Amino acid sequence: MKIWPIFKKEMRLYATSPIAYVVFFIFLVVMGWFFSQILNYFAMASMRSAMNPSMGRDLNVTESVMRPLFGNISVILVLALMPFLTMRLLAEERQTGTIELLLTYPVRDWEVLLGKYLAVFGLYTVLIALTLLYPLMLAYFARLEWGTVLSGYLGLLLMGSSFLAVGLFASSLTVSQIVAAAWTFGILLLLWVIGWGADTLGGTWGKVLQHLSTMEHNDNFAKGVLDTKDVLYYVNLTLLALFLAYRSVEARRWKG
Repeated sequence: MKIWPIFKKEMRLYATSPIAYVVFFIFLVVMGWFFSQILNYFAMASMRSAMNPSMGRDLNVTESVMRPLFGNISVILVLALMPFLTMRLLAEERQTGTIELLLTYPVRDWEVLLGKYLAVFGLYTVLIALTLLYPLMLAYFARLEWGTVLSGYLGLLLMGSSFLAVGLFASSLTVSQIVAAAWTFGILLLLWVIGWGADTLGGTWGKVLQHLSTMEHNDNFAKGVLDTKDVLYYVNLTLLALFLAYRSVEARRWKG
């Protein structure tokens, strides 16, 4: 299989591209700010609970700090991270004309897609791993529920894998990286807010919208709830997006 050479090529491109470093820098700065503010709020709530014990009955560092942090990471993924990480995957190749050259090599379409996808997923995994500093800091000063924390990180990895696949599909549709980023943002935002209409519709359609919402499934992981339906949701979304990207590349090959 030719996946490994394509994976290495993509990783070299990320290592020499300013976009990856800018995304890393902005993400870590913003997350550091969020973490400091959430921790500051928790510290003030702890001080108030010391004077009034009944207020601190439900005060928990995992629930009060890590869960909001996971929610903030999810929002940043939709608003900024994923569109910028995935916009160049295929759109740049099409813009420069190298996609035609790549497809003439003895390599299958799905190998090209998987090589690119695994590279950007590896980059994303490194980025998420850097945020492990936050729970490690908290564990030094307070008792942390590691089961819930690990569940939250599993949710981020699964959600990220599906978001990256959506971005890869969007990048396969256009020659413009900006348009690819806009498509990725639009699709992910729709999947994020689609559950808002569930209560209004109610019944079967309400349940359908609720199931399609990425927010609903991610929140369960942040709570420490591991449900098969949430895992399958992200796996199915990933496979669907990769399949659509494959058909998009395949259609372009036949068009010549």
